[in-house]
Amino acid sequence: MVCKLENTDCAAPIFGGWEETMIWSCLQGVMGHIYADDKAKPSSAMAILGDFCFLAGSPDEELASYKPEWCTQDFIIIVPQNRQWGAVIEKCYGDKARKVVRYAMKKEPDIFNRNRLENIIEQLPSEYTLRMIDEPVFHDCRKENWCGDLVSQFADYNSYQRMGLGVVVMRDEVPVAGASSYTVYQGGIEVEIDTKMEYRRRGLATVCGAKLILECLDRGWYPSWDAQNLWSVALAEKLGYHFSHEYDAYEVTAYGQCR
Repeated sequence: MVCKLENTDCAAPIFGGWEETMIWSCLQGVMGHIYADDKAKPSSAMAILGDFCFLAGSPDEELASYKPEWCTQDFIIIVPQNRQWGAVIEKCYGDKARKVVRYAMKKEPDIFNRNRLENIIEQLPSEYTLRMIDEPVFHDCRKENWCGDLVSQFADYNSYQRMGLGVVVMRDEVPVAGASSYTVYQGGIEVEIDTKMEYRRRGLATVCGAKLILECLDRGWYPSWDAQNLWSVALAEKLGYHFSHEYDAYEVTAYGQCR
C-alpha cells in the first residue's frame, strides 16, 4: 500500500547518491512530497514535486502508477532510477509515456567566473532592462503561459519572497525573458529559464541566467541546472556549467491513468 512519509529520513538511503535537487527538496521537507511502500521500512520510494516524479528502490507497479489525491495535473515527467523502473513505467502507461533523453549538468559550486557573468550582463541591449522578480512581476508571470513556470511552484508571492529568487528582462515594462527558482532546497535552487517566443535567439536568456547565478552566489546558494535539450546544455555551458551525463525520463500525458 502506498503511503505518504512524514518522516522522510527512512527514504533517503533508497535515493542514495542521486544528485537531483528536487529529490533533496522533498527529503528535506522544503517542497514536494515523498511516498513509499511502507512508512517504517520502505523498499521503494517516490519523490514528487512540480512536474517531476522520481522513482527509486525496488521497482513497484503500484507506486509507479500512484497519483496523489491532491495532484490535479495530467502531465508529469517521471524519472526512473534505473532501467528496471523504466520497464515498470512502460508497462503501467504504455503509449501514454514517451521516453525522452534529458541532460544533467555537473554540480560544481566553485566553477563560476564572476567577471565573465558580469560581462554577459553588460551586453544587454539598451532597449531592455533587468529587474528582480518583485510582487508585480510575480503576478505578471502567473498570467502568462510562457513564463508561468518561473513562479509556478510557489503558492503566493509571500512564499516566493521568503524562499525563491528570480530575474526578468523587461521591454516596455513587460517581461520578455526570465530566470528563476523552479524549486528550492536547503542551500540552493533549481533553475528555470524561459524566453517569450518572439524574443528568442537574442541572448536574453543568457543575461537572465548570468544575473540569477550572481544573485545566488551573493546569497551563498547553488543554482542547479538540469537541461531538457541540447540548447539548454549549450546555454548552461556558456554560463560556466559542465555537462555530466544523459539520463532517461518519461513524459506521461495521462498521469494516473494506467492501462
